[in-house]
Amino acid sequence: MTTKRWIALLSAAALVIVSIGVNSLSYIFTRDFSSLFEDNFALNGPMYEENVLEGGGSTERIAVLEVSGVIQDTGPASPFAAPGYNHQLFMSQLADIQEDPTVKGVVLHVDSPGGGVMESSDIYDELVAIRDNSNIPIYVSMGSMAASGGYYISAPAEKIFVHPETITGSIGVIMESLNYAELADKIGIDFNTIKTGPYKDMMSPNREMTKEERNMLQEMINDSYERFVGIVADGRGMSVDAVKKVADGRIMNGRQAIEAGLADDYGKLPDVVESLKTDLGLKDPTIFEYTSSDSLSSLFGMNVSGLLKKNAETELIEKMLTDYQAPRMMYLYGER
Repeated sequence: MTTKRWIALLSAAALVIVSIGVNSLSYIFTRDFSSLFEDNFALNGPMYEENVLEGGGSTERIAVLEVSGVIQDTGPASPFAAPGYNHQLFMSQLADIQEDPTVKGVVLHVDSPGGGVMESSDIYDELVAIRDNSNIPIYVSMGSMAASGGYYISAPAEKIFVHPETITGSIGVIMESLNYAELADKIGIDFNTIKTGPYKDMMSPNREMTKEERNMLQEMINDSYERFVGIVADGRGMSVDAVKKVADGRIMNGRQAIEAGLADDYGKLPDVVESLKTDLGLKDPTIFEYTSSDSLSSLFGMNVSGLLKKNAETELIEKMLTDYQAPRMMYLYGER
C-alpha cells in the first residue's frame, strides 16, 4: 500500500473519530444540557423579550421583526450554538402579534437567502393571518439579500422596500444531493442496500439517478414552483404569466426588482418604519422589536465544530461520512 493511500485512510479514520466526538458533544449540549436548564429554570417557553426602539403611546405600536439567515427549523437552540435564525422562536413572535391589539403595523426586515419549503410556507401563512385576520398591515424592508424563500415570505406585504444593492428574486425551487459513487469505487468502498422497492433509495449518493426517478422528483419540484409563482402573483397583484417572466431562478438588484414589479420603492429600515407610521396616520407610536433573553446563547455563542480548522477537501469528506439527512426541496439561493 502506497504512502498516499495510508495517508488517505488515516485522514478518513481521523475524520470519523472527530465527527463522532463533535456529534456527541452536540448531543450533550443540545439535549441533556438544555433539558437540565429547562427542568431547573423553566426555559421551555419563548425566550425573547420586547426592546423599545422608540418610545411612544402604549395603545399604538409598530413591531419590527427580523428574519436573518437561512430559514430552516433546526429545533431548539443550544445554549452553546452560535446565534442565528430560530424558526420556533420566530413563529412564537408572529403568534404573539396576532393576539396583541396594540400592534397596529409590522415592519419585517428580511436578510436571508431563503431556506426550507415548509418553513417558508409556515411564515407566509402566519403573515397572511396577521394581515387578513388581524387587519395589521405589513411592510417589508429587504437587507443585503432577500432571495428565494426570503422573497416568498415578503410577498404578502402591502409594500416592499429595497436597497439598490439588495439581491432578491431567485424565484424557484431546488433539490440537491451528492453523488460520490465513482469516488467510493476508486477507494474501494462498497454499499450494501436492502430495500422494499426500486425507488426507496431515490437520490441515494452512492448510485446514479434513473430517468424515472428524475421525472418523479421534477413533478414534485414543479408543483412547489407553481405554488411559489401563485403566491407572488397574488401578493404583488400580477398575472401568473408576468411573474413567470422573471421566475426562472434569476437574481436581481433593487432597481431590477422595482422595474419587474417585485418591489415598490427604495428605503432602508428606518425609512420603512417612518413610511408605515405616515401611511397609518400614527403620530406617536411605540416602535419595538423582539430580542433574545437567552443569556447563555450570547455568552457561549460558538459552534463546537467551528473550533476545528478544515479545508474544502476535509469538509467534503466529512460531509459525505456524517451527513445522512435526506435531500429536501428548498426555496434557497446561494450556499447549500
